[in-house]
Amino acid sequence: MRSVLFVCLGNICRSPLAEGAFRAVAEANGGVGRLTIDSAGTSDWNLGQPPEPAAIRIAREHGIDISGLRARQLSDEDFFRFDLILAMDAKNLSRIEERRPAASPARVALFLEEALGRRESIADPYGGTAKTFAAVFASVDAGAKALYRKHFAGIRSDNL
Repeated sequence: MRSVLFVCLGNICRSPLAEGAFRAVAEANGGVGRLTIDSAGTSDWNLGQPPEPAAIRIAREHGIDISGLRARQLSDEDFFRFDLILAMDAKNLSRIEERRPAASPARVALFLEEALGRRESIADPYGGTAKTFAAVFASVDAGAKALYRKHFAGIRSDNL
């Protein structure tokens, strides 16, 4: 595997946090230059918008800058561009699977199930408190670390 796409509803809270956390793990392990890492939403509500200010803040508290990310919608091309497409919750997983072209080689899964073996959703923190966003970050960070170890640990910029 060489590419991963994180998907939530609006691409302004959970999926950009997961993208940022995973990118940080890849960077710390020398693999960021060899991986395609992105995020998207199943809806088109926030196209072109930056992540929620609370998401930017919690990421920044952990040394991660997601302020330059912009919301985009999941596209048909994504099913052929990414090896792994990970949904933040069961509802978005269902939406992704409904849109998936029959010929797509991508593995589509629930993020925490793929990363940690737990069939759990990450609740949407939109409109929530700083504590809510901190809990979401803790989940995506743990998932990002486990996902990297599981699928990408052998990828280093010096050995490819």
